[in-house]
Amino acid sequence: MTSHTETIVEEVFCMGLSIKDDGWRLSDALWARMEPLLPPRKPHPLGCHNPRVPDRQAMNAILFVLRTGCQWNALNATGICSSSSAHRRFMEWTEAGVFRAFWQAGLLVYDGLKGVDWSWLSLDGALTKAPLAGAEKSRPQPHRSRQARRQAEPINRRVGAAD
Repeated sequence: MTSHTETIVEEVFCMGLSIKDDGWRLSDALWARMEPLLPPRKPHPLGCHNPRVPDRQAMNAILFVLRTGCQWNALNATGICSSSSAHRRFMEWTEAGVFRAFWQAGLLVYDGLKGVDWSWLSLDGALTKAPLAGAEKSRPQPHRSRQARRQAEPINRRVGAAD
């Protein structure tokens, strides 16, 4: 077993090109726990299509976006996976409950190893009215439209005009 300070560098092959691992890719052990949670692949309606991006590669791309906070389109420059493939898979897997199931499984494993003190829980939140959002809607509305108010008023009726 290696320590956290050691860097493990292995080669990952992407479309025939050798790419060095940056240390943030899914480990084999983690992928072995995550892969069974993925829904079965739906067949293509026409039976013909471009080869599907491997699930592990798509998961690495999704976790990259979640970890860094970058935009989905920035994935195209990383070479991990295309942004459209990663986002489509993220939506599919979110709808299938993959991330929730993985989080729950991880929480149960942690509870078995270290223990979670379920008696001490905290929830934080606030439900308040937005300070300025309702002010405009609650005021009395004029009878004339805004455009009509600004059009050709007699000079003596304009605000600030001398009488």
